[in-house]
Amino acid sequence: MSPFPPRRLHRLVGRVLALGLLATLAGGPLHASEDADRARRALERGEIRPLDAVLEAARAAVPGDVVSVDLKHDEGHWLYKLRILGADGKRRTVKVDAGTLKILDEDDDD
Repeated sequence: MSPFPPRRLHRLVGRVLALGLLATLAGGPLHASEDADRARRALERGEIRPLDAVLEAARAAVPGDVVSVDLKHDEGHWLYKLRILGADGKRRTVKVDAGTLKILDEDDDD
């Protein structure tokens, strides 16, 4: 069980996602803004699912607390990469298809 209330956790994860997008972009603030706009348009077009649906799918596959979220667009395909801290203390990486919510991969982080 998360120490954060669900609404607070959702805001926290949203901020982590935004910071993750900014931190991983090498092009600076202009490109970060363009990337966020592309993601928003993809959501509006129905190409990707909302973050709360992604979190639910990931937690169903790997129970625990989401500690990071990253959204990537590669070769015409959107992918969420989440890191989840399990009750056993192990951190796992879960990759989720951003459009279908299909779990593509899950690995223990060593």
